[in-house]
Amino acid sequence: MKSSSSVLRLVIAAPSSGSGKTTVATGLMAAFASRGLAVSPHKVGPDYIDPGYHALAAGRVGRNLDAYLCGAELVAPLFAHGARGCDVAVVEGVMGLYDGAAGEGELASTAHVAKLLRAPVVLVVDASSQSRSVAALVHGFASWDPEVRVGGVILNKVASERHEELLREALDSAGVPVLGVLRRVAQVDTPSRHLGLVPVAERRAEAVEAVAAMASRVRDGCDLDALVALARSAPALSGAAWDAAEAIALSPPPPLPVPDPGGSAPRPPYRPERPRPQTPDGLVDAGLSSNEPAGLKAPVVAVAGGSAFTFSYAEHAELLAAAGADVVTFDPLRDEQLPEGTAGLVIGGGFPEVYAPELSANEPLRKAIAELAFSGAPVAAECAGLLYLCRELDGRPMCGVIDAEARMDERLTLGYRDAVAVSDSVLAEAGTRMRGHEFHRTVVEPGAGAAAAWGMRAPRRRLEGFVQQGVHASYLHTHWASAPGVARRFVERCVGS
Repeated sequence: MKSSSSVLRLVIAAPSSGSGKTTVATGLMAAFASRGLAVSPHKVGPDYIDPGYHALAAGRVGRNLDAYLCGAELVAPLFAHGARGCDVAVVEGVMGLYDGAAGEGELASTAHVAKLLRAPVVLVVDASSQSRSVAALVHGFASWDPEVRVGGVILNKVASERHEELLREALDSAGVPVLGVLRRVAQVDTPSRHLGLVPVAERRAEAVEAVAAMASRVRDGCDLDALVALARSAPALSGAAWDAAEAIALSPPPPLPVPDPGGSAPRPPYRPERPRPQTPDGLVDAGLSSNEPAGLKAPVVAVAGGSAFTFSYAEHAELLAAAGADVVTFDPLRDEQLPEGTAGLVIGGGFPEVYAPELSANEPLRKAIAELAFSGAPVAAECAGLLYLCRELDGRPMCGVIDAEARMDERLTLGYRDAVAVSDSVLAEAGTRMRGHEFHRTVVEPGAGAAAAWGMRAPRRRLEGFVQQGVHASYLHTHWASAPGVARRFVERCVGS
């Protein structure tokens, strides 16, 4: 195995969405893994679903690389963190190769990330409606930015041997080698819904079959040796890998709790005294539990999981553990109580609208969550979590923590956001700027509480989300690696609650 700074790596890109990036990237991860290689899976951008398929293919947690949410300076360190102990890394791009954050030039594009990683790019081209024109297309993408090295092309949806001959003949003049040809076949079964593919957690057996089919197509149609050789051409990266414990240690300490009027001293803040052991994939050993100082038990932070809440970044749990929490996952579809000793609750994104009947039927858990929230304990809810905390969702009773109603909507709300914390909360002080991402086809009415969570700066100015007692609930997805003090502040509040 290689050090994370010198790991072999490839970026799988395309001229546009729908060209076959996910099929090629996921199939390539599985094909490499079947050869006995330790594969590090990555996804450019804020996508939560593709990394689930990547994890299934590679046998390691899928991680996101987002230069908008985390900043360009963290892309390589986060990549190196995910690639610890691996032989090769495969990075699936987003949209078209040069498509980035709207109005921000190349920022957060696949090309931008490829340059930050000094990684060669493999261009996946949908060749179904062209022959000689493919050379002009590939030449344009390969020459557009001289800092982006397009090292090969994989032709997708090729109709026949004759079609392949015409494409190869045309590409001979483009100077970009053909590293694979995938024939036009029935679409691999990866069902989708209103926000994209159905997450792996919801269709595990079918997802395994889909990944196996992708791997078979890639093994049959691609030159794996040539792809490994191209990945080997990536130069070593400089700088250290991101580390959750170090990030927490360097984050500004949150303010101490204010003493109560009776004059009792505030509880001393929790401070993890030593690094936690980590497994090869970077996860903290023993279920992400922390090592607490003697005499002070680590606060239990319950994290919603299961089929209804599948959207999360791996670094969030790692940061909570590094800040001193005992991170325990529970499933709101099945568990009727929160984990024993829960001191704080994190509910991420997902598809609660799909599981509204089941979530509503689990009345004991809804009551337990409401009791925890009304006790003042820290609760952080993003998107799906916001819907779950509302009074009702599509007419079905939810937790009733937030005095608002949620419903499905025909309009898709999608895009990066530049936000400012409006109210002091368990996550941030008022005035804190953070970048986030919205991705939902639901509406919450009202859209903000008396104490709003965020003030959105673009694409239009508005208040959004709810802050009340220890609850912070919002549509905005954020990446805590960009602001590790968020996790530290949250865990501190768990200790003090």
